[in-house]
Amino acid sequence: MARQRPPEDGGRRRRPATTPEAREQELASLAYDVAEEQMRNGSASSQVVTHFLKMGSTRERLEQQRIEMQNQLDAVKMQAIQDQARIEELYVGAIEAMKSYTGAEPPPPSADEAD
Repeated sequence: MARQRPPEDGGRRRRPATTPEAREQELASLAYDVAEEQMRNGSASSQVVTHFLKMGSTRERLEQQRIEMQNQLDAVKMQAIQDQARIEELYVGAIEAMKSYTGAEPPPPSADEAD
């Protein structure tokens, strides 16, 4: 069995991540810590420095904002599609109710409704 190094933050270990998303966040946090340490002691590669320069740029912030707004727009579109389907169901129900008020016989149930 591999021997684990004691944690460098005073001896306390966090509970292991229980989901892939939490594990990803945990590893990303560790990578950021390593990159920060490398940048502080001057041993960071040019790729690390360039990465963080890009992440801190106005262009990147605007791109992240655009992505967030696009996600919100997509959610609104999905809600509108669902609302439209519900409205169509209500219209069909209203038309069927009006037909029954005029004395017309209701249509026989379709194969879909029989299930």
